[in-house]
Order: sequence, then structure tokens, then C-alpha cells
Amino acid sequence: MPAGPAIAQPLHIHLVGSVPLESAEEVFRTVCASVGPYLKRLPDGETGARRLWVGLISAMLEKHPAFEIDPDAPPFAMKLWNGRVHRELKRLRIRPGTSLRDIRFETGYAAMAIESFGIFDRLQREGVIPGGVKFQIAIPSPVAPTYNYIAAKYRRSFLEVFSAHLFDEVRKIATALPPERIAIQWDVLQEILVWENYFPDRPADYRAETRSILAAMGNAVPAPIELGYHLCYGSPQDEHLVQPKDAGTMAEIIQGIVDELRRPVQFIHLPVPKPRTDPAFFEPLGRLSLPAETELLFGLVHLDDDAGNRARLGAARAFAKVDGISSECGWGRGDPARVRRILDAHRRLVTEALS
Repeated sequence: MPAGPAIAQPLHIHLVGSVPLESAEEVFRTVCASVGPYLKRLPDGETGARRLWVGLISAMLEKHPAFEIDPDAPPFAMKLWNGRVHRELKRLRIRPGTSLRDIRFETGYAAMAIESFGIFDRLQREGVIPGGVKFQIAIPSPVAPTYNYIAAKYRRSFLEVFSAHLFDEVRKIATALPPERIAIQWDVLQEILVWENYFPDRPADYRAETRSILAAMGNAVPAPIELGYHLCYGSPQDEHLVQPKDAGTMAEIIQGIVDELRRPVQFIHLPVPKPRTDPAFFEPLGRLSLPAETELLFGLVHLDDDAGNRARLGAARAFAKVDGISSECGWGRGDPARVRRILDAHRRLVTEALS
């Protein structure tokens, strides 16, 4: 029997992050013109260098003097759920003789967030962005480049130094921006893939490692900045890397996050594949025990499928409190012409649910 509430809850619209438009200002104006009244948080679209998500980290590491291709590590074939190879990734090692204490990274996440907030603040003062909406800053988990680009022998050392770098970026953001007006969302993909046995060389203690780093990521965000996590199964070529059997892996990870954190988590986003209108997908979520302030945001909105969107929302509500709706992932690699259509699909669903 379903364990979650069956009563419909008020909904808001959540954007995961990336939007294939030319600038942060175009993203802010386009999104707010369509769904502004239904937003609680608003990202800048991850335009420019962030368009390919951790691609900017890959480019940085390839040029970094502390790293080189590991001749003993074969390239990793990144495959889509259907077995088709998306691309091959060369694995890097830390150059012999390099001191971990001396490694520095230049990713620019803090600088880009600070720049985009200036545009956000101006447009909010002008009334383009509704008052009360917070500026949402998405940052990849340090586990993402660790598993994508680093040879297994060097992963823990790299994870240590790169986590420290990203946490320092968070400190710069927290120092420069008004904390009560921003939210930081950690993007979590490789952790999901590790749990789903996607990587052939995962460590034996991967569950404990995942819980530890996800908690460290959250605890690095000082209150009153809002904290969120986007759980992901990948979206290259609009295809998952793994098709989830159900929401069980995500439920385990969500529970681990809230149990391990020393601070509240305001929102957690999870994807819902298009075919999954069945109760079996959502049933594991009925066993979650979450604080009242933690929102569950469901990435169940798919383009040109209004009937399916309604069905997925109804199925989710049978097992969980649905606080917001979203797409499965960001749209940054998609066709810009689809942006307004997918925003319209979100608006139709949320207005129907609220009527």
C-alpha cells in the first residue's frame, strides 16, 4: 500500500540549471516571462563555459601541469543505457613528484556566480524577476570529474584536493553574495552511477564514500544559504547512462543525505523517466523519512507529453509529498527552439495541478 500522502500539495516549478540560450540575462527574461509566478529559485542557465557541465573541468585538467594521461589506465567507454558508446574518456594521473598541497585549480564557479548575480539583482529590482525568488547556483559534485577523468589509483587523492577547491569556491560565493537571496545546488550524477555499478572499478566501500562526500558537500554550504541536490542519471544526447529500475537507489541516497548532514537541506530533485507512470517506480520513496522543510522536486515533465506528465505526477503523489515539478535534467545540450515549449509544458502542468 502507498505510504506517502495522497493529498495534492501546492507546486512550484524548478529548473535544474542549464538552458541553451546565449546569456544569463536572456535566460532570466525568457524563464520569468513564461513561468515567473511559479518559481522559488532561478538559475542563470549555465551559459558559456559551463554549457557542457564538467566539460570545463576536463579542459582545465588536460592543460594542468600537475596531471598527465596515465599510460597504464585504458580509456573509459562512456555508454548510454542502450549500450551505444557516447564517447571515450582518457584517464589522468597526478604527475610523479607532485605535492598535493601545491595543486591549485581554476574553475571560475565563484566568479561566474558573482557575475550572474549582478544581472539577477538588477532584473529583480526592475521587476523582471519576481521578488522573493532566490538565485540558484549549480555546482558539479567533486565526484563527477574524479570518476570521469582520473585513474582509479589516484581518485582519493584527487577527490581530496578538488573537493577542497570547490568548497573554497562556495566560501567565496558566501562571502560575496547575500546568503538569504541565494541557493546552492550540488549536481550529483557519478555517485548514482557508482551505486548502479556503472563503473567497473568502484571501491568496496563506495556506499560509505558516497555518503561521506555528499554530507561534506552539504555541510560546506553555510546557512542561511539554501542547500539543494540534483540527482541525475545523465543526459548526453537526451539519453540516460543507466535506466533506473525504480527510485530505490535515489531513495537510499536521499535518506543518507538527510541523515548525515549537520544542516537542513531545502530541496532534492530526482528524475522520472518518460515511460515510468507505474506505481512500482515510486514505491521506494514511500519509505523515506524526511524533515518537513526538505522539498522533493520531481523531474517528471517531458516535452509533448501532457497526459504522461499528469500520470507521472499522480503516481508520484501516491507515495511522496511532491513540492515541485521539473524536467529530468538540464537542457543545455538541447535545441534552443525547445526552451519555450518545455517551459509551457511546466506551466500547463502546474496551473492544472493548482486549479
